[in-house]
Formats: sequence, C-alpha cells, structure tokens
Amino acid sequence: MAKEQLQVLNALDVAKTQWYHFTAIVIAGMGFFTDAYDLFCISLVTKLLGRIYYHNPGDGKPGTLPPNVSAAVNGVAFCGTLTGQLFFGWLGDKMGRKRVYGMTLMCMVICSIASGLSFGHESKSVMTTLCFFRFWLGFGIGGDYPLSATIMSEYANKKTRGAFIAAVFAMQGFGILTGGMVAIVVSAAFKSAFPAPAYATDALASTPQQADYVWRIILMFGAIPALMTYYWRMKMPETARYTALVAKNAKQAAADMSRVLQVEVEAEQEKVETRDSKNSFGLFSREFLRRHGLHLLGTTSTWFLLDIAFYSQNLFQKDIFSAIGWIPAASKMSAIQEVSKIARAQTLIALCSTVPGYWFTVFFIDKIGRFAIQLMGFFFMTVFMFALAIPYNHWTHKDNRIGFVIMYSLTFFFANFGPNATTFVVPAEIFPARLRSTCHGISAAAGKAGAIVGSFGFLYAAQSKDRTKTDKGYPPGIGVRNSLLVLGVVNFLGILFTFLVPESNGKSLEEMSRENEGEDETGSELRTQGGHDSSRTVPI
Repeated sequence: MAKEQLQVLNALDVAKTQWYHFTAIVIAGMGFFTDAYDLFCISLVTKLLGRIYYHNPGDGKPGTLPPNVSAAVNGVAFCGTLTGQLFFGWLGDKMGRKRVYGMTLMCMVICSIASGLSFGHESKSVMTTLCFFRFWLGFGIGGDYPLSATIMSEYANKKTRGAFIAAVFAMQGFGILTGGMVAIVVSAAFKSAFPAPAYATDALASTPQQADYVWRIILMFGAIPALMTYYWRMKMPETARYTALVAKNAKQAAADMSRVLQVEVEAEQEKVETRDSKNSFGLFSREFLRRHGLHLLGTTSTWFLLDIAFYSQNLFQKDIFSAIGWIPAASKMSAIQEVSKIARAQTLIALCSTVPGYWFTVFFIDKIGRFAIQLMGFFFMTVFMFALAIPYNHWTHKDNRIGFVIMYSLTFFFANFGPNATTFVVPAEIFPARLRSTCHGISAAAGKAGAIVGSFGFLYAAQSKDRTKTDKGYPPGIGVRNSLLVLGVVNFLGILFTFLVPESNGKSLEEMSRENEGEDETGSELRTQGGHDSSRTVPI
C-alpha cells in the first residue's frame, strides 16, 4: 500500500521556481564547466606537446606524440574519472552529498595547477608527471557527476526537474567553448610577444622555447572557476531527501528546507522512523534487481555507447579536420599557430552546435520527455555518421569540406540535444535516495569506460591511415572513415538500449523509485510488470 509523502518532500515537489533553484544550478553547473574545460582542453595542446618534446631536428618535420603517449595523455583523465565516479558516488550515499562535494572541487583545483607545472628534464618524465596529475584531476571530476546530478534532482520540483538537471549539465558546453577561447587568446598573446623570424613557416615549422608556457597556462586556467565556487558549495545545506530518507532526521530536513523555500515545513519524525524496513533493500539484493535491474542496465549501456561516440568526436576533431584539409598541414604552421587553428575550429563547432544542443534539451526535456529526446538524438547521430562515412572520399574533396563540417556539427548538436544530456539526467531520477548517488556513479562510470574505448580506439584507428596507405594503397584518411562507420553502428545500438530506460517526466523521485510503496503492493506490481516500468508515456 502506498505511503503518504513526507510534507518536506511534497513541498519540494510542488515548489515554484525560485532564486535558490538558479543558485543551485550555477553552483553545481560551475563544477561541470570546469569538468568540461579540464577534460577537453588537452585535445587543444597534444600536437603542441609533440612538437616541443618529440621533435627530431634531423628529419625536418614537426614532432608528434608517439601513439602510446598520445593515448595516455588523452585517456588517463578518463581512467581517473571512472574511478572517481564509482568512489564518490558510493561516498555520497554513505556520508551525504554536501560533505563530499567540496572534496571533489579541491581535488580539481590542485590537480589543474599541478598538471600545468608538470616537471622533468626529459620528455618521458614530463609526460609521466602530466599523466599522473591528470589521473587525479579526473578522479575529482568523476565525483562531480553523481553528486551534482543528485543534488540538483533532490532540490528541484517535479515540474521542471529535467530542465534544472539538464541546465547543470549544459554548463559543460560553456566549458568546452571557454577552453577554445582561452587557447586562442593565449596563443595570440605569445604570437604577438614572439613574432617572426621565430614563426617562419618553413618545413621545420619552428617551435620557440616560449611555446612550453602555452600548454601549461591553458591547463592551469581550469583551476580558476572551480576555486571561485568552493565557498558557495560549502554554504549549501544538505538535500532534504538525503537528510530525511537516508539520515532519518526529519527535523533537520524541515529546518533546512524552511530556510531555503522560505515557508514553514512541519517535521514528521514519526513518519520517517516508521517507514517500511523491508523497503530498504541494498544494491546487490534480489529486490533491487527485480525493481531496478533493467533500469540500471539501460542507463549504463546507453551512457557507455554514447560516450564512445561523443568523446571520440571531441578529442580527435583536430585529426578529422586535418584529414579533410580544413586545418593546414603541420609543416605549414608554427607550433603556436597550430594551437590557434585547432582552437578556432573547435570553438566554432562548440558555438554553432554543441552549446545550442545542450540548451535545446533544457527547453524541451520537460515538454517532450527524456525518452523521446534520447531516441531522437541517437537516431540522427546514426544517420549523420553514416552520411559522413559512406561517401567519405566525396567529403574530403576541397569543394565539399564546408558540407562535411556542417554535417559533422549536426552530430554534435543531436548528441547534446539527445543522449549526452538525458543519460546524465535519468539516473538521478529513477533510483531510491539511499542508492541514487551510487547508481548514478555506476552509470556515469560506464560512460567513462566508453570514453576510454573511444579515446584509445579512435586514436589507433585514425592513425592507421598511414599504414594502410603504405601497405595497401588506400587513400589518406581511411582510418577516419572506418572510425566514423564504427561510431554509426555504436549509435544504432544506443537506439535499441534506450528502450530499457523508463520515462520520468512529471513524476516525483519517490514515484519513480517506488520508495512510498509497501512491500505487498510492490511485489504484486513487479510480478505483473516483470520488474520493468511499463508506464512510459511519450508525448507526440
């Protein structure tokens, strides 16, 4: 039999949009701004690292990072992120969301600065130090995913909850955009300070000694927004759902939310203490498997598949743009000019497609629902990937490059007006409060496993063009073409696994997690539905 909702939770569900909602979005969102900046700014400077530390004066060509070093530099932060998502997700349910929220931010601040200060007399020691600090940077970033999503979902009202959580995630787009802008400004400043002849565009594509400062400044800049929000994170009260449902302190929950909502909320300690103990199953219990097993499979699989495609595209835009000739050959640019060219290309993509995609989701997620947006996004990503890959030689012709860039941009638009946002939102809504942060962390970690597959796999696939050209006579770029075909298949699989994810639009968190249901009612319902929520409604 369904239990009556606690007054403090009902007050949150029906609360009108207030100033504290926007405050929470900014505080949590700035973490994601920093996350995106730190994760994606490395792609702006990897070619510069190759020129500085792996240049061979004897061959007359710009230096490049060896494949194993490039894979490590690009992918090590994802390994740290995966670990952080699992650890801090679990810790957020054990200690509370707020108590560990500051830890993740300080980890990001310290490691951003330390990454830019990577030291050593030889290239190997510098790269090793950089990878070490980027792993721990990723560890802090990983904690931000489950904590920010859970905090925002537990603060929001049920009418606009999807938009609020999506708005937190949308700050990622501004982080990507800012990374490109910072790289443009820093490279322009150094280019002005150290003009020709240091920047003669000969075959050696000169790399001045001062270029070593460029990548360090770009990486360290990520510490600034994180540091600016630390104080405000520590001022946020613990969420009422954690305090009441997990910590079992209804009095504190009512006091916190009375202050936040500026209304009187009655403390209902007796209701909290008499909640059905049989409804307090654990993550590895048969009851969890019956209620939420398919849901967790849906959130983990779709996030895994999405991130293979999304992070491959983001991290290796520079390789794709070089392959189609949108960015000139490295031998025709100085090292800092190359940073500027790559940053401009990525900033243009972010401005025209990535950022708008995020905010389309914010505006429409509570109107058409999570399921419809995710299905639509995966569908169009599949279509555009195949449209780029199948006639790939057509797009590499210089007269067709603009068309390639437009279609490539549309894959970013529908990734963000699609599964990149919804895979973040849904796991924060459909699991019980005592397991919400943990399950979101597991789902996000599955996504980062996909990012690792994408970052390492795409790197080797894209670089296979040189071997295929030499050994089999294939045209340049065949590795990029095959990679786009694989990503098209991955997106198609995402369409299929989306059908495991329930629609949470317009429902309270307790409705989705069934925390207010008695054991008898839940058991009979699950026997009828086979453990899966069959009440999905997709507005058309």
